[in-house]
Amino acid sequence: MPSLSFAVFRSAGFRFGSPLLISILMILALEGLTAVLASYQDLLLTLPYILFSLVVLLSQPFNQGRTGLVALLMMVAYYIIQTYLQEPLSNDSTKLIYTLLASLLPLNLLQIHIMPDKRLWSRFGIYFMLFIALQIAWSALVVDHFSQTTLSWLWDTYLYTIPTLSPLPIILILLAFALTCSSAATILKRNFGSDQTVYISLLFSSLAFVLFQYAFISSTAFSLAATLLLLNIITCSHELAFVDQLTNIPGRRALETELKNLGRTYTLAMLDIDHFKQFNDNHGHKVGDNVLKLVAKIMQQTKGGAQIFRYGGEEFTILFKGKEASQCQDYLEQLRIAIAKYDLIIRGQDDRPQSDEKGTELRQEDKKSQSVHVTVSIGLADSFPDHNPQNVLKAADEALYKAKKSGRNRVAR
Repeated sequence: MPSLSFAVFRSAGFRFGSPLLISILMILALEGLTAVLASYQDLLLTLPYILFSLVVLLSQPFNQGRTGLVALLMMVAYYIIQTYLQEPLSNDSTKLIYTLLASLLPLNLLQIHIMPDKRLWSRFGIYFMLFIALQIAWSALVVDHFSQTTLSWLWDTYLYTIPTLSPLPIILILLAFALTCSSAATILKRNFGSDQTVYISLLFSSLAFVLFQYAFISSTAFSLAATLLLLNIITCSHELAFVDQLTNIPGRRALETELKNLGRTYTLAMLDIDHFKQFNDNHGHKVGDNVLKLVAKIMQQTKGGAQIFRYGGEEFTILFKGKEASQCQDYLEQLRIAIAKYDLIIRGQDDRPQSDEKGTELRQEDKKSQSVHVTVSIGLADSFPDHNPQNVLKAADEALYKAKKSGRNRVAR
């Protein structure tokens, strides 16, 4: 079931939990893999450059600007690690570079959450790259300035470490943990694909810095991060192709894919919002978009194993696998009633609540707001006697026309 499996990949829990699980497995296997990794040292050292370059290249045609910026940041950080951090951290200059990188990389990654999703080679992307270059130049000046100075006072006070735990100062371990948790919370709140790229990079780069005493940790962690970023781009491109961006449910292309994999028994229903054009003219397109989102959300609660798709405009398609029309009519009638009874409060965009709970509270308290209702007409048809999905879909569309002609706000066969 493509739409169901894709919904799992798009879920906030999956996007949050799968990188965390992989990172835990990496930590558990790290000591045992050291000898194996040593046999492939040259490939392992080069792999992050290859993978991050692929992410940067693919981010452009797929309009994943944030992902491209994240990959570029990670590639620059990995280059600094391989070029300047291959000496013992007992050297003050090396330890200062390590500390600066462990501080600046997570802060720069986190701010990508709030950046507009522009192309890497846009004016905004170029400004951001210049900003990164300025930070690198400033860091180089700081390192050069303290190159002849003993920094033991700094390590013994503000940047105290516990060598048996990690070479990273305690305060930076806490910072990395806080920023990674903040990024994870962003995924759980809004669940954008680009948010996962930031979370993945924060998680694995933080582990690389915390576990810096282990051989090949940076190559391993950054390679895993780059691989997950590639998978995320593929998932996001699939999302753009198969998921309707307004209602966040599968779109027409997903429906067409589903129709190619049906058995002999199924029912299709076409749903249309009544007088939607008139509603748009009276209340504006932004309110109309909110109506589409609302209807899609209520439709997702349809029982009977219903799969919901946005067909186009104000039309939706409902698929019941393994059921005849007579078995589905009650479910559709319940859906029609639920939509018709819903009190839709017309508010300005600035007043619109961010959560369902707040919306319910405002609907109960705000007596001055304008309350309206929308209704839907539904036509359904099953796969008997014609099993051809296109013909069944056409029959459902004809039944929808019948419902609208009979007075709307009804289910027809």
